Amino acid sequence: MEHRARKRFGQNFLSDPNIIRKIVEAIRPQADDRVVEIGPGLGALTEPLLERLAHLHVVEIDRDLIARLHERWPAERVTVHEGDALKFDFGALADGGKALRVVGNLPYNISTPLLFHLAGFAGAVRDMTFMLQKEVVMRMVAEPGSDEYGRLSVMLQYRFRMGRLFDVPPGAFRPAPKVMSSIVRMVPLPPEALLADDEELLGRIVAAAFGQRRKTLRNTLRDYLGEADFAALGLDAGLRAERLGVADYVAIANHVARR
Repeated sequence: MEHRARKRFGQNFLSDPNIIRKIVEAIRPQADDRVVEIGPGLGALTEPLLERLAHLHVVEIDRDLIARLHERWPAERVTVHEGDALKFDFGALADGGKALRVVGNLPYNISTPLLFHLAGFAGAVRDMTFMLQKEVVMRMVAEPGSDEYGRLSVMLQYRFRMGRLFDVPPGAFRPAPKVMSSIVRMVPLPPEALLADDEELLGRIVAAAFGQRRKTLRNTLRDYLGEADFAALGLDAGLRAERLGVADYVAIANHVARR
């Protein structure tokens, strides 16, 4: 029986064999890699991944698709984790010290909160390769000063080296979405590159700075910085949030934490 894509789960199933092959080549899975696929759906990526992997973990929320996965592959090849990827403990799969490789065609309706959730497990991850709405990927890799640059850009670039690999047209999916998609790779930066004294504080400051994009830092960060603080940091309080780089936000957070 054909599975009908469910809007509430943001389902658009990849169906173009050329694009599927290109994605798998970009991932380059090795037999003993510990790979977890988010939202395997009808198995478009799952099958070619299993041609190269000894074992695959998948996280799926749709009960009909979970039943299909159990029917199609034995437990020694595929471990199915039933539930919401937004609540899943990815760190639990990295037991034994083997770093995870996380892949998937992420549901567009939860992509931003899911990326923030996944960032929390960066220490247990070797790399992440995702397909997302192109608009989201452009925000993830955006540079300071661009219209796309924002909270997502800063918080992900603080933790990962980002790279947009290639675009995927709507026709590669069934049903076809109304938007272009892109493949993005995220490689966690080493611990010594994470220079924020208090990462939770960094997150709050970045959220405040971009909370009202049209206002200057003098206004958006008034709960954290006064004129003397801007002077000490060598920053122009009249700038808007998108003018500052990741290192600037780390410097602000560390200044506030140490003060």
